[in-house]
Order: sequence, then structure tokens, then C-alpha cells
Amino acid sequence: MSDRRTIRVEGPYFEDLERGQVFDDAPALTLTSGHAALHQAIAGDRMRLALDEPLCRQVTGGEAMLAHPNLVCDVAIGQSTGPTQRVLGNLFYRGLILLRPVFVGDTLRTRTEIVALKQNRRRGSGIETGLAALRMRTENQNGEPVLDFWRCPMLPLRDPDADTGNADPMDGIPAELDEEAVASAVPDGWNYGPLRERVGTASGLEPGTVLELDGRETVTAAPELARLILNLAKTHTDAGSGARGRRLVYGGQTIAIAAAHATRALPSLATIVAWRSCEHSRPVFEGDILSTVVTIVTKSGIDSADAELSELRAVVRADRGDGEPAEQVLDWSFLGILA
Repeated sequence: MSDRRTIRVEGPYFEDLERGQVFDDAPALTLTSGHAALHQAIAGDRMRLALDEPLCRQVTGGEAMLAHPNLVCDVAIGQSTGPTQRVLGNLFYRGLILLRPVFVGDTLRTRTEIVALKQNRRRGSGIETGLAALRMRTENQNGEPVLDFWRCPMLPLRDPDADTGNADPMDGIPAELDEEAVASAVPDGWNYGPLRERVGTASGLEPGTVLELDGRETVTAAPELARLILNLAKTHTDAGSGARGRRLVYGGQTIAIAAAHATRALPSLATIVAWRSCEHSRPVFEGDILSTVVTIVTKSGIDSADAELSELRAVVRADRGDGEPAEQVLDWSFLGILA
């Protein structure tokens, strides 16, 4: 009888990671109409340029339909989860700018680098943790940059008594958006007239306007979204790995539902260009009912187009169906183009 051995295939713990380590082995993903349809079905989004191909061609001058910016971000994050399969939560996303539009048919590939490691102060709870700052760079099939941003997941230590000595500062990661990069990311040459003809304009809504949606959205198909975007985090598909013995919903699904609510409130939202901040204040579970309040924070004209670059803030609350008051689960500020 030949000797056999069992090899356990698993994600790393915090002490397995090293600064400068690169993960670039996630499968590249070609975005198809199937990806777009499933993402739309899960989030319920109504962004016109990601739904209506003839309209998208009129506005963008392209030959294909726009891939929803949130789908693009979700794929990039999913492709970065090789080193974060044991993630317990994300501390922050920073510098997230859609450097160029992505269309159905484009192929995305993401390179993830460990840029900082910081072991958290010991809590004595039996599960000790550390923070791993990751830099993600996503390119399309032509080698053109699509995303270049940071996120900071919290990971458990294998040995709760270990002292890794990792104490990297996080202040080298920019806390604010690069405004020049944002300006460069605004699509050039788009004609927003056809979109305004379909849905009207948001030009009459001043900064400070608050839009409170009456309809709510029930969170469903959470594991399906995680699988769609190649997300390996166990907490999204394995109830035994989640808080309170339940699967945690991938944070991008909560953000996608907030974006869907924003497009209902502002039908002339043509696309999303960047995220200024994103705070997940509470976990979201499948079956939660989400409501959103959208605030127009700022508006500024776009020199090359008859449209406005607007900062929008979406605050989401979750009704757990347990008789308790709904609690805030997301505070997301993003920059979008309003026709």
C-alpha cells in the first residue's frame, strides 16, 4: 500500500502573513450579461446605463453595456479574499476610485499586496486578532488600471498567545481621496442628454436635500453573491464561521442595496466614480430588511459635460424582524454623476 498524506487546504491566519507578500493567483473574471443579471436581481438596482444597452451606447459612445460600478468593486474585493478567508470584519476601505468605466465583456484581474500588519491589543477572549492592510490593483484585459485602493480586514491568530511583533502604523495609507485622481476618473466625452430625456434631471435638488425611501429591501441570496464574485471568506457561506452562529452578509451586498435605493431616489444617477468613506457599523444577516436615507452632500459641475459630480451619503438601517428598533448598519459616502 502506498503512503498517503492529507493536505489541509485553508486560508492563512494573521501570523502567516508577511509585509510585502503578494497574492495574484485569483482567477481572472470576464464579466458577462449573466453576472450583470444576477447582481441586479440580488441588489434590485435600477442604474439605467447598466440595464439599457441602447441608452448606454448613446450616452457613453461605447459598444457594450456598462458593468455596474458596484459589481466591478465586488469582483475586485472577491478576488482579494485569498489571504482573508478567515476575515472577521473590515476596518476600512480607502482610496477607492473607478479609474475607468468597465463594460460587460471586460475581464478583470486583481493583484493583492500586504502593505502593513498590526497585531491588536490582547483581549483575553480566546480569539486574538490582527489587522492586515491590503492594497488591491485591478486591471482589465488590456492591462489598463481599473481600481487601485486599500482595505483593512481583521483576522484571527492561530495561537492566541502568540506575539508576532507586528505593529506597523496605518498612517501611510491615505485617509482622503485624491481629488485629482477623482477628476481624471470622470468619463470624458459622455453625452448625458439621452439619460435626462428619459428620467429628467436632479439639477433642482440642492445640497442638504434628504431623500427618504418608503420601500425597504429584504436581504436574500447572500451566499450566491459571494460565490458570484469569487469571495472566499468563510463567514459569508459557512454559518459556523459567522457571528451568533449565522452567516454574515458580505458588506458589498449591503452597499449594493444602498446604491439601488440611491438610483430609485435619483434616477439620473449615471454612474459611481469613487467611495469617500464606508463604515459598516453593525453586521447584516440574510433576512434583514434594509431601509435607506440618501443625502445630497455636495454638487459641482463637470467641465466637459452637462452633468454634476455629486457626493451622496447613504445611511442604511436594518430591521431584524425581532421587534427591536431598526439599527444603523452602514454609512456610505460616494461620488456619483447626476445628469
